[in-house]
Amino acid sequence: MNYNHYIPTEYCFKHAIHAIWQVDTFHQFHKEYIIPKGVVEVIFNFSDSSFIPAQLGGKLHYLSNCFISGFNTTPIQLHLPKQQVFFGVQFQPLAIKEIFKVPACEFLNITVDLTLLDSTFNSLWQQLAEQDDFDARVSVFLAWLRPNLIAWQPREQLMNSFIYAPNQHDASVTVLANSLCYSPRHLSRKLFDATGMNTEEILLYKKYLHAVDLIHQGELSLTEIAFQSHFADQSHFIKTFKAYAAITPGEYKRNMSKIKGHIYTDVR
Repeated sequence: MNYNHYIPTEYCFKHAIHAIWQVDTFHQFHKEYIIPKGVVEVIFNFSDSSFIPAQLGGKLHYLSNCFISGFNTTPIQLHLPKQQVFFGVQFQPLAIKEIFKVPACEFLNITVDLTLLDSTFNSLWQQLAEQDDFDARVSVFLAWLRPNLIAWQPREQLMNSFIYAPNQHDASVTVLANSLCYSPRHLSRKLFDATGMNTEEILLYKKYLHAVDLIHQGELSLTEIAFQSHFADQSHFIKTFKAYAAITPGEYKRNMSKIKGHIYTDVR
């Protein structure tokens, strides 16, 4: 599997983009199981299959050449083509509304063909498809993005940082609201707009994400992970993890791949 990853360093980009990645591989597996990863991303599909079947939230979706996937609270199962080429852009949550004119909450647990929102994405997909390598695609995408950027306010930067931070899952609503300079009610509205979840829901979601991160570090037992992720007890940890991933943390640990959040099954 060829996997590339880029994190923007230029100020104007890093407050709009969390990361850019690409996977290019010939699969020995038929299926990919993706547990919720806590990101909102745009994915350009250059695979040998134009439309890829995906089960999400009990519904069958067909992933188009260019689609946006919002925050997920349920897993996704892909039926993989023999060759998979995905070029993905993980956006800062608050940037979605500014760039696409639709808040990220509208994409919770769904995928949407971006050409339905803006037909110019057909042209961008074509430009990206013509590039020979990952670095060239990054350059093309950043050139497209630059005119769409705005000046971000400090509070918005703090909000984006909180949502994607691997920690900050153990604060109370009041303490969190004070640290982000919002009232608790205003904070809940802002978080819902950016993720589709209110403050209490996102704090629980971040506990789950923190646990996934610790599982991949491979140094702690599941009991220790439950404690460090601030779950009430082991039972609460297992119940919460399964509510999001539809499998227990033990099942995930036994079957996970090197790519966080991804399990590959059904060998060809």
